[in-house]
Amino acid sequence: MVDTTRIAALSGLADLPAEELDELAAAMTEVDVRAGAEIVTADDYGTAIYFVEEGQADVVDEHGETIRSLGPGDTLGEVGLLLTGERTATVVAQTPMRLLSLSGQDFDRIRERVPELERSLRRLGVERAAP
Repeated sequence: MVDTTRIAALSGLADLPAEELDELAAAMTEVDVRAGAEIVTADDYGTAIYFVEEGQADVVDEHGETIRSLGPGDTLGEVGLLLTGERTATVVAQTPMRLLSLSGQDFDRIRERVPELERSLRRLGVERAAP
């Protein structure tokens, strides 16, 4: 279980109702990632959404070129989990990172109790998936 204050400190989740923060806290796990590790890989099956708590990562294209950088408060993996079923990008940790992870299985289990979270993640995913 993750403390709700850690979740509320993430910019995309700060405005969630207290009940949804409690649901997330019970379902999320902490993941430590070493620098240089691929967090998600394009075309892999999307099995979790990650929220960056500490560290930096780059979203890279098929040629290894950086498309954008991610840092504390950013989210990754929502497109693959909620919209396409597959990862749409590769994300590589540039520094050691601490992520909060919500598995697809746990998200499905709590989905009905976190409508604001789902709306927020879908909106972000649609924005990122747009050409």
